[in-house]
Amino acid sequence: MTSHLRIHTSLIFEIGLRIFLAIFFYISDDAVPFRRTIQPEEYWLYQFPRTPSYYPSRYLWRTVFGAPVIVIGIIYLWKKDIADVKQAVLGVVLSVFLTGSVTNCIKLGVGRPRPDFIARCFPDGTFNNEFRCTGNELDVIQGYKSFPSGHSSFAFSSLGFLALYVAGKLQCFSRRGRGQTWRVICVVCLLLWPVMIAVSRTADYHHHWQDVSVGSILGMCIAYMCYRQYYPAINRLNSDIPYILQPQEVETPSTPLFTNTVNDDILKIV
Repeated sequence: MTSHLRIHTSLIFEIGLRIFLAIFFYISDDAVPFRRTIQPEEYWLYQFPRTPSYYPSRYLWRTVFGAPVIVIGIIYLWKKDIADVKQAVLGVVLSVFLTGSVTNCIKLGVGRPRPDFIARCFPDGTFNNEFRCTGNELDVIQGYKSFPSGHSSFAFSSLGFLALYVAGKLQCFSRRGRGQTWRVICVVCLLLWPVMIAVSRTADYHHHWQDVSVGSILGMCIAYMCYRQYYPAINRLNSDIPYILQPQEVETPSTPLFTNTVNDDILKIV
């Protein structure tokens, strides 16, 4: 198998894995979660009013997929590097769908009710301390998917990845780019955006603060892991160059602590 063919086979395999993760996310998103028993002393946690989302899902998806198109497109116009575009797209798509799959698995296993769960379960307000829900079944199912916050994890999986990507491209944390405030502001703006999305999920009573905290950490951790699969650390001088465009490092064998020469010298002394 030639080197060119191996590269194409590897790329097809990588794309296939992302398609699999996207399908898994789509299927698991409609799955029925574990229905956690609500104890009487914690009813107050789930009695918040049901309100519209401050940042609806349609805006979230436009953000998650639209922001990478804009940011990576701007970097391409600057660098004119199609190989970098491919690496960035592979990284951010992996980050988004891997985060979504992991988030859904946790949601289904935990089954934590949302703050507005009782309003979903009893939309007519007739609540007699018995959880035999009379509300729409789909609303009730979604009401058990509070932990972790999908909005938070998705926002950080995309925008968190872009923050790392831009920080690397602008050399914000290397000797070449430190001390230039505008570069830091670009990165902070990309991080402030998902923070505000996460905060909005507590303001509209769709998630508890623990949900958005864990979702944000989860999304950012996976974003960092995926970013480092394709790019060096953001404090390196070559942080703006993907691994695929860098010369391969040749590992030098470590020098043993005791060499034969040293042993021979010791024997001579003895």
